[in-house]
Amino acid sequence: MRKRVLITGGTGFIGSSLCPEMLDRGYELAVLSRQSPSKVRSICGQVKVINDLDSLRSDAGYDAVINLAGEGIADKRWTDERKQALKNSRIALTNTLIEIVNNWTKPPEVMVSGSAVGFYGAQGDNPVTEDTPPHDEFSHQLCKDWEDAALKLQSANVRVCLSRTGVVVGPGGGFLQRMILPFKFGLGGRLGDGNQYMPWVHRDDVVAALIWMLETPEASGAYNVVSPNPAKNREFTQTLAKVLRRPAIFPVPTAVLKVALGEMSRLLLTGQRAMPARLTESGFKFIFPSLEKALENATN
Repeated sequence: MRKRVLITGGTGFIGSSLCPEMLDRGYELAVLSRQSPSKVRSICGQVKVINDLDSLRSDAGYDAVINLAGEGIADKRWTDERKQALKNSRIALTNTLIEIVNNWTKPPEVMVSGSAVGFYGAQGDNPVTEDTPPHDEFSHQLCKDWEDAALKLQSANVRVCLSRTGVVVGPGGGFLQRMILPFKFGLGGRLGDGNQYMPWVHRDDVVAALIWMLETPEASGAYNVVSPNPAKNREFTQTLAKVLRRPAIFPVPTAVLKVALGEMSRLLLTGQRAMPARLTESGFKFIFPSLEKALENATN
């Protein structure tokens, strides 16, 4: 019998790649989205489309849940209103989802829920594993509350995995699309002094890791979903320039980013030397461990 999986955030940059892969593996998918059914299916494939979260209250339930919903953290300046919108799209939605799941006739076997390496806050050059104590700041608080909401399902004996994802690169979208245009015009360069780490990961590896968590009965808790070869911003921008055959000679000064972006500039000027310790220990194999190969694939 085909396993039924509910996915939130299925039309996003990760979900749009995850859904077709899972359909190919024989899963039956339902995608929660505010977009029209025809639009969702054009992105995700032949899935059941659910436009209203509350309609799931009368559902019999699903074998698994993958929770990727959340507005883009770097899409807009972090005003108080924007911060609340980020919380609502992650924490409030997950709390409501958990409440609904707890009322299903049969609970799911597993829930894989999104998070980010922003959980750790700024960490400088220190290697960051899943056991690293976090630096308390907005990104940590946002991710911690998001994770805590998902972990409530453990009380119903549901296996819960948390995907602490890094900066995702891949073709046709994501933050990389914003970077490519200035580089193509020869106007690219490092951000600030370029010494901050960017915990990057290719989208194909994110999809593989999410499915691995879903299908591995022993998997639970938090996993850093990042490349085993983290790069500093300086290396990342130089490699991108090399792949695009363009120079990288126009750095964006720290002061300019702080004025333009306010508190959100911390996302670009600080980072984590995050390592996929638990995935590596489990034997998980990355498809794109090399930054250059990952960027070549993402920009073709």
